Amino acid sequence: MPRFVDASVFVHAYLRPRRELKPHERRIKAQARTIVARVNEGEAVVTSAVHFSEVANILEAWMRFDAAQAVQRGLCARETVEILSVARGDLLEALSTGSEVGVGTTDALAAILMRDRGLREIYSFDRDFDRFEDLRRVTK
Repeated sequence: MPRFVDASVFVHAYLRPRRELKPHERRIKAQARTIVARVNEGEAVVTSAVHFSEVANILEAWMRFDAAQAVQRGLCARETVEILSVARGDLLEALSTGSEVGVGTTDALAAILMRDRGLREIYSFDRDFDRFEDLRRVTK
């Protein structure tokens, strides 16, 4: 079964640090790159148009535009990367769930989309996903 992949994975994998990273930050960056390498090699994953947009906004703000676009094209072109549509009802549910659980809207949206598709694991470095008892955050 595919895992959902959060924007944090791509952000950690692709952004170049502008300062010396701490040991735990270097570990996260290495783990993110390992996950992205598996995705690039064909591991099936799921994300949403909202999470894709989050990656695009961050990469375009911190990378050369052409490099950011290359990452985005690569994600869109991979048949093993499913990008889910998001409807108004999903967003309204995410707002409600986010308030109840104490997480941001996009994290709640990921949890909702995962549950709707029977997914239980998410690649993410965002510890807010640990608040969802029925989901398992994977960092390797």
